[in-house]
Amino acid sequence: MVTRISLCFVIALWAGLAAAPVHAVQCSDTSGQFEAWKPLMATEAAASGVGARGIDALMGTSYSRATISADRNQKSFRYTLDKFLQVRGADTIIAQGRKKKARNPDFYAALEQQYGVPAGVLLAIHGMETGFGGFMGDTNVVSAIATLAYDCRRSDFFTPHLIDALKLVDQGTISTATVGAKHGELGHTQFLPGNALTYGVDGDGDGRVDLSGLTDAMASTANYLARKGWQPGLGYQEGEPNFAVIKEWNAATVYQQAIALMGARIDR
Repeated sequence: MVTRISLCFVIALWAGLAAAPVHAVQCSDTSGQFEAWKPLMATEAAASGVGARGIDALMGTSYSRATISADRNQKSFRYTLDKFLQVRGADTIIAQGRKKKARNPDFYAALEQQYGVPAGVLLAIHGMETGFGGFMGDTNVVSAIATLAYDCRRSDFFTPHLIDALKLVDQGTISTATVGAKHGELGHTQFLPGNALTYGVDGDGDGRVDLSGLTDAMASTANYLARKGWQPGLGYQEGEPNFAVIKEWNAATVYQQAIALMGARIDR
C-alpha cells in the first residue's frame, strides 16, 4: 500500500512543478549525492507521469555498487567472435536450443506465424541472456536502474528506463522487490524496463505481462523484433535484411554476430 507520506510527497512535487520550471537532474560519478539526487529525480519522474506508488519505489532505492562494478567491466564484448562464442558456451546453447525447439515445436511455430521471427533467433537470445531461464538475475531492478540513471556514464540512456520502471511499479507489473540482472534487465530474455513497458506481451492470456514466465517472455521478444522491422522469411546473417533488427537487440557487434550464427545452427 502506498504510504500517506509518499502521497503527500507527490502532491508537494506537483505543487512545486506548477510554481517553477523543471531543471535537469545532475548526475554524479560517485555515490555521495545519491540520497540528495532521489527527490530531484522524483520531481522529474512525477512530471513524466509517474504516480505515488512509483515515486515511493524511487525513494526507497539504494545505490547499487554491484551494478556500477558490472557496468565498468563488460570485457567479453571486446573479444573476437571465436573467443566470444567459446566464452559464452555457444555449442551448449545450440544443442539445448535444438532440444527445446524439438520438445515444443508448436509453441515456436505459433510465435513465428504471429510475429515472423524464427525459433532459432528466439532460442539463441534466450540461451545467451539467461541460459534458458537458468539465471535471471539477483539485483534489485529499481535500485539498479536508479543507480545507472544517477551515474554520469550513461545517465541520458538510463533515465527514461528508470521512469518507465517506476511506471511498471505503478501498474503492478513489477514491485520494489523485483530482481533482475545487474543493469536492471527483466525476465527470461532480459528486457530493460522501457522495453518491457513498450513491447511486453501477455502471451499466455492471464491478463498481465510477466517476463519471468516463459510464454510472455518469448512472445514479448518476438514482438520486440517484429516491431523493430523483422521481415518474415528473409535472412538474418550479416548483410541480410534482418541482421539490422538483431542490431536493435544489443549494441555489441560480437553479440549480434553470435545471435545470428547460433540462431541459424539451431534452426538447421
